[in-house]
Amino acid sequence: MSTHLDYEINKELGECYLFMGELDKAEEYYRKAAQSNGVHPDPYLGLATIAVQRGSLEQAMEQYRKAHTIEATDKSHAGIGLILMESGETETAFEHFSEALAINPENMVALFSMVRIGHEADRLTEVVPHLENYLAIDPGKHEVRYALAGCLVCMDRKTEAMEHLERILESAPDNEAARELLDQIAA
Repeated sequence: MSTHLDYEINKELGECYLFMGELDKAEEYYRKAAQSNGVHPDPYLGLATIAVQRGSLEQAMEQYRKAHTIEATDKSHAGIGLILMESGETETAFEHFSEALAINPENMVALFSMVRIGHEADRLTEVVPHLENYLAIDPGKHEVRYALAGCLVCMDRKTEAMEHLERILESAPDNEAARELLDQIAA
Protein backbone atom coordinates (compact mmCIF):
# COMPACT_ATOMS: atom_id res chain seq x y z
CA MET A 1 0.00 0.00 0.00
CA SER A 2 1.30 3.46 -0.84
CA THR A 3 1.88 6.08 1.81
CA HIS A 4 -0.69 8.33 0.14
CA LEU A 5 -3.35 5.64 0.44
CA ASP A 6 -2.36 5.03 4.09
CA TYR A 7 -2.66 8.76 4.65
CA GLU A 8 -6.13 8.97 3.07
CA ILE A 9 -7.48 5.96 4.97
CA ASN A 10 -6.12 7.14 8.33
CA LYS A 11 -7.37 10.70 7.76
CA GLU A 12 -10.86 9.44 6.83
CA LEU A 13 -10.97 7.16 9.87
CA GLY A 14 -9.87 10.08 12.06
CA GLU A 15 -12.69 12.21 10.64
CA CYS A 16 -15.26 9.45 11.17
CA TYR A 17 -14.27 8.83 14.78
CA LEU A 18 -14.18 12.58 15.47
CA PHE A 19 -17.68 12.92 14.02
CA MET A 20 -18.86 10.09 16.29
CA GLY A 21 -17.25 11.78 19.29
CA GLU A 22 -14.69 9.04 19.90
CA LEU A 23 -11.77 11.37 20.53
CA ASP A 24 -9.15 8.77 21.50
CA LYS A 25 -9.66 6.72 18.33
CA ALA A 26 -9.85 9.89 16.21
CA GLU A 27 -6.57 11.07 17.70
CA GLU A 28 -4.92 7.70 17.01
CA TYR A 29 -5.86 7.79 13.31
CA TYR A 30 -5.02 11.48 12.83
CA ARG A 31 -1.57 10.79 14.31
CA LYS A 32 -1.09 7.86 11.92
CA ALA A 33 -2.15 10.10 9.02
CA ALA A 34 0.30 12.80 10.08
CA GLN A 35 3.12 10.24 10.30
CA SER A 36 2.38 8.63 6.94
CA ASN A 37 2.42 11.90 5.04
CA GLY A 38 3.42 15.13 6.78
CA VAL A 39 2.64 17.42 3.85
CA HIS A 40 -1.08 17.82 4.49
CA PRO A 41 -2.59 20.14 7.10
CA ASP A 42 -5.78 18.07 7.67
CA PRO A 43 -4.51 15.64 10.35
CA TYR A 44 -3.17 18.57 12.40
CA LEU A 45 -6.49 20.41 12.03
CA GLY A 46 -8.20 17.26 13.31
CA LEU A 47 -5.80 16.99 16.25
CA ALA A 48 -6.42 20.67 17.00
CA THR A 49 -10.19 20.08 17.02
CA ILE A 50 -9.72 17.19 19.46
CA ALA A 51 -7.54 19.37 21.71
CA VAL A 52 -10.19 22.12 21.70
CA GLN A 53 -12.89 19.61 22.63
CA ARG A 54 -10.69 18.42 25.50
CA GLY A 55 -10.18 22.02 26.63
CA SER A 56 -6.44 22.02 25.90
CA LEU A 57 -6.07 25.32 24.06
CA GLU A 58 -2.25 25.36 24.15
CA GLN A 59 -2.10 21.96 22.48
CA ALA A 60 -4.76 23.05 19.99
CA MET A 61 -2.74 26.15 19.10
CA GLU A 62 0.35 23.99 18.56
CA GLN A 63 -1.58 21.74 16.13
CA TYR A 64 -3.19 24.70 14.31
CA ARG A 65 0.26 26.25 13.86
CA LYS A 66 1.65 22.96 12.45
CA ALA A 67 -1.23 22.86 9.95
CA HIS A 68 -0.73 26.56 9.18
CA THR A 69 2.99 26.02 8.51
CA ILE A 70 2.19 23.28 5.98
CA GLU A 71 -0.54 25.31 4.31
CA ALA A 72 -2.23 28.49 5.52
CA THR A 73 -5.91 27.70 5.00
CA ASP A 74 -9.11 29.40 6.09
CA LYS A 75 -9.48 26.64 8.70
CA SER A 76 -6.02 27.16 10.20
CA HIS A 77 -6.54 30.95 10.29
CA ALA A 78 -9.98 30.53 11.91
CA GLY A 79 -8.66 28.03 14.47
CA ILE A 80 -5.73 30.21 15.46
CA GLY A 81 -8.08 33.18 15.59
CA LEU A 82 -10.49 31.37 17.91
CA ILE A 83 -7.76 30.49 20.39
CA LEU A 84 -6.34 34.02 20.28
CA MET A 85 -9.84 35.39 20.85
CA GLU A 86 -10.30 33.09 23.86
CA SER A 87 -7.02 34.32 25.34
CA GLY A 88 -8.00 37.97 24.86
CA GLU A 89 -5.75 38.73 21.88
CA THR A 90 -8.64 40.11 19.84
CA GLU A 91 -6.54 42.35 17.53
CA THR A 92 -4.49 39.44 16.21
CA ALA A 93 -7.54 37.17 16.21
CA PHE A 94 -9.43 39.70 14.06
CA GLU A 95 -6.56 39.67 11.53
CA HIS A 96 -6.64 35.86 11.35
CA PHE A 97 -10.41 35.91 10.79
CA SER A 98 -9.92 38.48 8.00
CA GLU A 99 -7.31 36.22 6.39
CA ALA A 100 -9.61 33.21 6.69
CA LEU A 101 -12.42 35.11 4.96
CA ALA A 102 -10.08 36.32 2.22
CA ILE A 103 -9.40 32.63 1.44
CA ASN A 104 -12.99 31.44 1.97
CA PRO A 105 -15.74 34.07 2.37
CA GLU A 106 -18.08 31.31 3.58
CA ASN A 107 -16.07 30.28 6.68
CA MET A 108 -18.82 30.61 9.30
CA VAL A 109 -16.47 30.28 12.29
CA ALA A 110 -14.38 33.22 11.10
CA LEU A 111 -17.43 35.23 10.05
CA PHE A 112 -19.35 34.99 13.32
CA SER A 113 -16.20 35.35 15.44
CA MET A 114 -15.41 38.53 13.53
CA VAL A 115 -18.96 39.80 14.17
CA ARG A 116 -18.45 39.18 17.90
CA ILE A 117 -15.14 41.06 17.97
CA GLY A 118 -16.61 43.78 15.76
CA HIS A 119 -19.34 44.45 18.32
CA GLU A 120 -16.96 44.29 21.30
CA ALA A 121 -14.18 46.41 19.74
CA ASP A 122 -16.36 48.83 17.76
CA ARG A 123 -15.00 47.57 14.41
CA LEU A 124 -18.30 46.93 12.65
CA THR A 125 -17.33 48.97 9.59
CA GLU A 126 -14.63 46.35 8.96
CA VAL A 127 -17.07 43.47 9.52
CA VAL A 128 -19.92 44.57 7.24
CA PRO A 129 -18.05 43.97 3.94
CA HIS A 130 -17.36 40.35 4.98
CA LEU A 131 -21.06 39.78 5.71
CA GLU A 132 -21.98 41.35 2.37
CA ASN A 133 -19.41 39.14 0.57
CA TYR A 134 -20.99 36.08 2.11
CA LEU A 135 -24.49 37.17 1.10
CA ALA A 136 -23.30 37.77 -2.47
CA ILE A 137 -22.50 34.03 -2.56
CA ASP A 138 -25.45 32.74 -0.53
CA PRO A 139 -28.20 35.39 -0.30
CA GLY A 140 -30.61 33.00 1.45
CA LYS A 141 -28.51 32.53 4.61
CA HIS A 142 -30.77 34.20 7.20
CA GLU A 143 -28.29 34.01 10.09
CA VAL A 144 -25.76 36.04 8.11
CA ARG A 145 -28.36 38.54 6.91
CA TYR A 146 -29.61 38.93 10.50
CA ALA A 147 -26.03 39.50 11.75
CA LEU A 148 -25.60 42.14 9.04
CA ALA A 149 -28.84 43.85 10.07
CA GLY A 150 -27.64 43.86 13.70
CA CYS A 151 -24.35 45.47 12.69
CA LEU A 152 -26.17 48.08 10.61
CA VAL A 153 -28.48 48.96 13.52
CA CYS A 154 -25.46 49.50 15.78
CA MET A 155 -23.91 51.69 13.06
CA ASP A 156 -27.14 53.77 12.96
CA ARG A 157 -27.92 52.58 9.41
CA LYS A 158 -31.43 51.56 10.39
CA THR A 159 -33.09 51.88 6.96
CA GLU A 160 -30.63 49.38 5.46
CA ALA A 161 -31.07 47.10 8.48
CA MET A 162 -34.84 47.16 8.01
CA GLU A 163 -34.46 46.20 4.34
CA HIS A 164 -32.42 43.15 5.31
CA LEU A 165 -34.87 42.13 8.05
CA GLU A 166 -37.82 42.51 5.67
CA ARG A 167 -36.00 40.33 3.16
CA ILE A 168 -35.59 37.62 5.81
CA LEU A 169 -39.27 37.84 6.73
CA GLU A 170 -40.34 37.58 3.06
CA SER A 171 -38.96 34.06 2.84
CA ALA A 172 -39.24 33.12 6.53
CA PRO A 173 -42.26 34.93 8.03
CA ASP A 174 -41.89 32.91 11.26
CA ASN A 175 -38.37 34.23 11.99
CA GLU A 176 -38.99 35.66 15.48
CA ALA A 177 -35.57 37.27 15.90
CA ALA A 178 -35.91 39.23 12.64
CA ARG A 179 -39.48 40.25 13.55
CA GLU A 180 -38.41 41.46 17.02
CA LEU A 181 -35.47 43.46 15.72
CA LEU A 182 -37.60 45.01 12.97
CA ASP A 183 -40.22 45.98 15.57
CA GLN A 184 -37.53 47.54 17.79
CA ILE A 185 -36.16 49.64 14.93
CA ALA A 186 -39.60 50.74 13.79
CA ALA A 187 -40.65 51.78 17.34
